[in-house]
Amino acid sequence: MITTCGLSYDGVARAVVRIAAENGEVLGTNKSAVAHWVAGTEPNERTAAYLAEALSRRAGRPVTPTQLGFAAGSQPRLVGAEPIATATLLGRADIEHRGFLSAAVYTASDMTMPLDYDHEPVSRLLKARTGQGRVGAEEVAVVRQITKAFGAADEVLGGGHGLSTVAAYLADTTAPMLSGRFANDKTRRDAFGAAAELSWLLGWKHHDLGQEGAAQRYYLLGFQLAVEADPHAHAAWMMRAVAHQALSLKQRRHCLDLAQGALERAEGYTDGATQALLHITHARAYAALGEKPQAAHALLAAEDALGRDGEPQPTYSLLMGPAAGTVDSHTARTLTEIGDHPGTEARHRAAFTSWDPVAFPRVHLLTHMDLGDCLAAQARVDEAVSAWSQALELAEGMASARSRSALASIRPTLAVYRRRGVPGAALLEYRIQRATA
Repeated sequence: MITTCGLSYDGVARAVVRIAAENGEVLGTNKSAVAHWVAGTEPNERTAAYLAEALSRRAGRPVTPTQLGFAAGSQPRLVGAEPIATATLLGRADIEHRGFLSAAVYTASDMTMPLDYDHEPVSRLLKARTGQGRVGAEEVAVVRQITKAFGAADEVLGGGHGLSTVAAYLADTTAPMLSGRFANDKTRRDAFGAAAELSWLLGWKHHDLGQEGAAQRYYLLGFQLAVEADPHAHAAWMMRAVAHQALSLKQRRHCLDLAQGALERAEGYTDGATQALLHITHARAYAALGEKPQAAHALLAAEDALGRDGEPQPTYSLLMGPAAGTVDSHTARTLTEIGDHPGTEARHRAAFTSWDPVAFPRVHLLTHMDLGDCLAAQARVDEAVSAWSQALELAEGMASARSRSALASIRPTLAVYRRRGVPGAALLEYRIQRATA
């Protein structure tokens, strides 16, 4: 298979290391290890999954560890045709078999699922399986209250806070609710919408912990549930989540298709704030592909949509926080992609006023990190060190792998600054080394 894909052993090793990093694991795989695998030595289950994903991306089709001859078998396929059963499986795995769920590896092929998902047969199946328990607006409201409370805690304490509790609530309370008897179709749609929001939160928590395979499965589950609630705006919102995860992992293939598909689904069904967030994702997808004029046009569309008044914003997009802040933050990242450092700096500084520092300290932390990177790119090294130092102050007590990774990423730059005698660089390098050890 390696030969068929046109890869050298060294190329395979680099691809495996890169995919492991996407999934929060540091590997020292080299071409000698690959040679041992080819000779019959079997890697561990996660490494076998990384290898299969590397070859899948190269071949343009799914490849499993089983097809490569490994006894460990394929990684668990945790998103299937029936979302209620999947919600139970995922939630229980998060509580009882964390190793099973952590074996899930982010796969580029699964990213495209929302593009060709046929929900009609799934909907018919779900509607035919009606249980005995009655479900009303009260039960749905409680699910949303749980999601809102743990979402707020997540922003302050990081994705690791309350993960098992939220997973248990999905598996033991929310998933069974979806099989109940609903007072009317609106209550049914509301119930599936609330479950989709809870699934999104679990995906977001795993993403913040650097567990991208698990996050992807929750996001795709959230999409399936959202389609049952609202095949237009809410489903589009979950397509946005899938696209954003791919952008963060630099898996640009199909991101533009997802962003455009989300806008097409939502056309005529969304409020201005949610529409703005879909446009900003479109802008980031264009920027990631180097399409600067199209990215600029999408940024303007986001600003125009944000200015629309009088439309209530749905609970699922409110979970992300203030729309104006999200637009500021993602506009800055779009401008970073297209090399506009002054524009990036301006939007990061605007984001500080858009996000409440008490409710969203993690956003402020990551914004300080991004601002520091922007200042460093402009050779304003003293200001960069100051911005990064402020980020470190916010990191204490936060269970967030994204935050730790962002801090660790600047250590090589700080080492250069230390050798050049930049004030504060040596101390910050030491403090980050201790904080990320």
